[in-house]
Amino acid sequence: MIDADVAPLPLAQVLASIPDPRRKRGVRYPLAEVLAVVVCAVVAGSRSFTMIAEWAVHASRQRPLTASGRVPSLATIHRLCTLMDAEALDAALTGWVRDRCRSRAVAIDGKEARGAKNADGSRVFLMAAFDHDTGCVIGQEHVGAKTNEIPHFATLLDQLGDITGMIVTADALHTLGQQAEALHTRGAHYVFTVKANQRGLRNRIASQTWAKLAPQHTLREKGHGRTSTWQITVQRAQSWIGFPHARQTIRLTRDRIDHRTGDMTREQVYAITSLSPDQTTPSELAALIRGHWGIENRLHWVRDVTYDEDRSQIRTGNAPRVMAALRNLAISIHRFAGATNIAHATRAATREPEIARHLTGL
Repeated sequence: MIDADVAPLPLAQVLASIPDPRRKRGVRYPLAEVLAVVVCAVVAGSRSFTMIAEWAVHASRQRPLTASGRVPSLATIHRLCTLMDAEALDAALTGWVRDRCRSRAVAIDGKEARGAKNADGSRVFLMAAFDHDTGCVIGQEHVGAKTNEIPHFATLLDQLGDITGMIVTADALHTLGQQAEALHTRGAHYVFTVKANQRGLRNRIASQTWAKLAPQHTLREKGHGRTSTWQITVQRAQSWIGFPHARQTIRLTRDRIDHRTGDMTREQVYAITSLSPDQTTPSELAALIRGHWGIENRLHWVRDVTYDEDRSQIRTGNAPRVMAALRNLAISIHRFAGATNIAHATRAATREPEIARHLTGL
């Protein structure tokens, strides 16, 4: 959680803390200086090292980007992003973002950068902690090729510092007793989706007396030629549900009408939470569940579409994770500035380089 009495560090100071992988002899540009150029370029929507170098040339025509007035070359940018300590960079950047958030609810979810590959040819898979309110990534963990998200859950929580009172949402992969215990021991709460991978738990929750309960909250949405009606029903979790620290079970029903075809569909989602009725309301639980689903269009979709991440051909050394960290940072910077359309915001910064400099404070 955030200490309101501690002023967040400027981004330039954070970049200066990243260890430089180069030998001191012959260094033309300080690492922080090159990183500042790269960050601004990614804020402006640059998707590759070539685009970053081209944006730097464009921006330098208005005002010098470096103390020397020279522009880092494509080779310099590529080499530094390949050699840089990606874990240190990720930790520093997510820490800078975290210091600007007051996270009450955080979604944990993973994403594979399908186009990228590690040096050994293995996949690049990253698990992020995503702030519901701001839409920013406040922590990120690299998931190795020979493992999965589950053992990295607690490690990612530890990146967030003191999470007492925080609500963590996660999909069905993490609906496990060990994850519930990891949150409980840290003073946090969970809202977990329950699906077929936990068939016994799902069957026990589904067997409760839902039919006798009226929905406690209803929400209707219209858009894209459809009307969706969400109804949430909540009841206390009985001891025979058999899940650690469970206080309530949840059924979320979505009825959708497609006005173009007339088709009607119904979907039911079950969930479980350690929050008691005194700590939350049905409408707040509905917002938490739907807020978790929002990570797909507020983060994954932006990285895939605006930054074309799934088709990225950046594959050398640490560069894939470095670029993923920079994309997360750029999205967060735009969110802090109030942008609701990241693609529009990046195009504006491409045309006017001073916008990127202003947003980053570099």
